[in-house]
Amino acid sequence: MALTTAPVNAWLLAWVALVPLWILVVSYERPKQEVKQPKFFFLPASFFLFPSLWGIGYHGLALSWIMGIHPMTWLGVPWWPSLAIALFCWAFITLWGAALVALWAWLFVILNSLTLPGKNPILILNSLPLQGGAGGDKAQFSALTRVLIGTALWCALESIWSTGSLWWTSLSYTQSPHNLAILHLGQLSGPSAVTAAIVAVNGLIAEAFIEGRRKTEEGRRKNWIAYILPASLCLLLHIAGWSLYNRPLNQEAATALKIGIIQGNIPNEIKFDSAGWGRALEGYTTGYKQLADRKVDAVLIPETALPFIWTNEYQRSTLSFYQAILERGVVAWVGGFGQQENSITNSLLAIDRTGEIVGRYDKLKLVPLGEYIPFYEILGGIINRLSPLDAHLVPGNSQQLFDTPFGRAIVGICYDSAFAENFRYQAANGGEFMITASNNAHYKPPMLDQHHALDVMRAIETDRWAVIATNTGYSAFVNPRGETVWKSGINTYEVRDATIYRRQTRTLYVRWGDWLTPVLLVLAGLMRLIVKN
Repeated sequence: MALTTAPVNAWLLAWVALVPLWILVVSYERPKQEVKQPKFFFLPASFFLFPSLWGIGYHGLALSWIMGIHPMTWLGVPWWPSLAIALFCWAFITLWGAALVALWAWLFVILNSLTLPGKNPILILNSLPLQGGAGGDKAQFSALTRVLIGTALWCALESIWSTGSLWWTSLSYTQSPHNLAILHLGQLSGPSAVTAAIVAVNGLIAEAFIEGRRKTEEGRRKNWIAYILPASLCLLLHIAGWSLYNRPLNQEAATALKIGIIQGNIPNEIKFDSAGWGRALEGYTTGYKQLADRKVDAVLIPETALPFIWTNEYQRSTLSFYQAILERGVVAWVGGFGQQENSITNSLLAIDRTGEIVGRYDKLKLVPLGEYIPFYEILGGIINRLSPLDAHLVPGNSQQLFDTPFGRAIVGICYDSAFAENFRYQAANGGEFMITASNNAHYKPPMLDQHHALDVMRAIETDRWAVIATNTGYSAFVNPRGETVWKSGINTYEVRDATIYRRQTRTLYVRWGDWLTPVLLVLAGLMRLIVKN
């Protein structure tokens, strides 16, 4: 499954990569000495080995770009403590993801055992492959029930996981940006619709394999028919997504905006010293003037592109970039710092032609260990011993909105891109186009690809044009179909403009949110009752 993401991008593997795990979980047999255990929900440690290894393989490899934060000598962290921090981040987030997979497997076994009537749960756990007997409608019905339960569980756990801070590797993003047809299912119920499609197809393939393994040699030769169901489901899901993908965009001239992007390419090693500040001011001021001469409506620059406290009027008034705004009169969306009482926010500020701040968005999801310390009571002492960093940034309000002279925008700053609900909320409350600003300078190219993949998903789910500005790549323009109209290079200084269009459409996901996950859970519960009775 890890090979489906950047840098390999073998996204087709996602449709079969869960099959081995599914077979191992469903076919699990408890050791004979464990069968007499009266509480069947206690499983031996050996049961969790394969799910944990699968989770470590997927999340660990897909997130290996985290090691790119090392070395952090530019932040004053010595080389060895920097390596320790990077390894700790990678290991902690990998194990967090592996725990999710192990929990899915454990719950799946328990709920699977409860779906069969008139049998001792202990005996069922010891003979899971034989549920419903060999062959017949009852066996097929039980297999479909398992697929429903397994899919509902995976979607529910991803939904819960996405409400926290350590969130990135949903199964859904393995398809972005390559499989645009299936990504359009996100317009129906967000990332959970894509995840559900992947898990269900994998589950049906696994169940067909399990059923074929139980049959006689002649039965095995005929078992290819069982694979028609997952193939048909996969095809139907792609046809449904393709129909959404092919709807006309209906771009009206009155809704057009010409937006400029500046990719500053300021290495993190110099970003916060005088050399970096000087280079940033020069690069962004020059780029702003170029874009103003091209008659753009607004200019977007990346996250903390100008690392000053822009809410301080005196401080911003001394900047050449600010003076250029007053001179040229083009709206600028500026990545910088804001203040919230005695703390600092990572903010995107809308500066109008008079130099006034007319809109502000504070980054909602701060980067764990980079901008704040999660589980501070447990990890705070460890991190503080390793690093001299003072994690004093505070997050923004989850219900904040971003108004511009051209209407309301949907905004995300860097890590926010992983959290679909934030974008859905802003779209539901009148956001007409999407802008994201990121730094990304301290990460390897796979992370830049994965980040772009997430922005593509957010554009599709909300049915909005997206303008993406980053410090070192990838900056981009993406249309509502998820097609990347233009994408920058990596570690390059670039000034680019394009026309986007404001939209007021409301996808089913924007209106109702993730309705699919609770529906799947209810259906799984009903199927359990039907089988039981």
